[in-house]
Amino acid sequence: MTKRIFFSVGEPSGDQHAGRLIRHLHQNYPEIEACGFGGPAMAAAGCRLELDLTQHAVVGLLEVLPKLRDFFKFADQAEAIFKSGQIDAVVLVDFPGFNWHIAKRARRYGIPVYYYCPPQLWAWGGWRVRKMKRLVDHVLSVLPIEQEYFTKHGIESTFVGHPFFDAVLESQLDQQALNRFNGDAAKNQQLVAVLPGSRTHEVHRTWPIMLEAIRRLAASHPNAKFLVAAYRDRHCLWCKQQLTEADSELPIEFYVDRTSEVIEAARCAMMVSGSVSLELLARRTPASVTYRVGRLLYAFARLVVRLDSITLPNLMSDRKVFPEFVSVGSTEPAIEFFHESTAAFLKDDFYFEQTMQRMNSLCHQFAGGGATEKAANWIAEAVNVKKLDRGMESLRRDAA
Repeated sequence: MTKRIFFSVGEPSGDQHAGRLIRHLHQNYPEIEACGFGGPAMAAAGCRLELDLTQHAVVGLLEVLPKLRDFFKFADQAEAIFKSGQIDAVVLVDFPGFNWHIAKRARRYGIPVYYYCPPQLWAWGGWRVRKMKRLVDHVLSVLPIEQEYFTKHGIESTFVGHPFFDAVLESQLDQQALNRFNGDAAKNQQLVAVLPGSRTHEVHRTWPIMLEAIRRLAASHPNAKFLVAAYRDRHCLWCKQQLTEADSELPIEFYVDRTSEVIEAARCAMMVSGSVSLELLARRTPASVTYRVGRLLYAFARLVVRLDSITLPNLMSDRKVFPEFVSVGSTEPAIEFFHESTAAFLKDDFYFEQTMQRMNSLCHQFAGGGATEKAANWIAEAVNVKKLDRGMESLRRDAA
């Protein structure tokens, strides 16, 4: 009997994770059909897309307010689908501001709600845990700290692992680009990956800091070469435009859509805090991490943020693996942080090897992959669908 699962996914990264999950479900549980709100990765995996919600991804109150009417209209659209009685379960992926409304509409019709890649309530916004308990039946946690947090608050939760590690294991690197980078490394050049962020405001806030750090590092480490991996073409162009005539001799190159290859080839990295830190961990590339915030947001964060780290690998460990720094006010402390911490990775072999050992230990614990399969198996069991018996399927095909 066919089971229909409605997915609601609003972020490009969530679209990738959900797409991988849907593909696994379709391959192993053919009785399951996927539909809902998401993006191109989900559509490519066979999900019937009712709305490309990733085109409406927003960050912060100022971006949300102009689109409030649209989001309520989207929630009404989802409710009409729920009202039809054809949906057996709802799977939410991140994007909590909107997905709370989807969960609320699903509850009206008695549809079970499962949260995959849940919002980081354990880090900030803990007051929302009551909403999670009221609206969500089960959380598929991607970090150990999440599973502990939700269980502590009386919310059923299962730790499946982080799908980002699956993405790294399944990724196909551009061998030509990788060979070119490795060729530079063979010439006794120390490659430094520079990751200025995936959001425009992150790039604009942090790239000038990174650029000044690069200038200082180039002067003190003549063998260093800096590979800037931009997320979008427009980000790459803006970063290039910030260079001056005096920077014409800097050993710096810019790339788009080559983040994985740059990370794989580099000795170390400078980065804006984000989930890409998990790829750095999986590829064993140590990084210096910063995040720049305004004074008002920083003051607010000090009241609500419950953790002393901004980096996911650090939150997965009992000690800090990556050096990190929150930048507020003057940019000089952040510039010096990048300069000193990156220089340590380049010149201090003992410190570098220590960091590598900690990363290897974490990878052994968490980076083995399998999160997508565990999540798919849990969801299929929850909706009472059995896994495809490939032996029987083969016999049926032969008989036909």
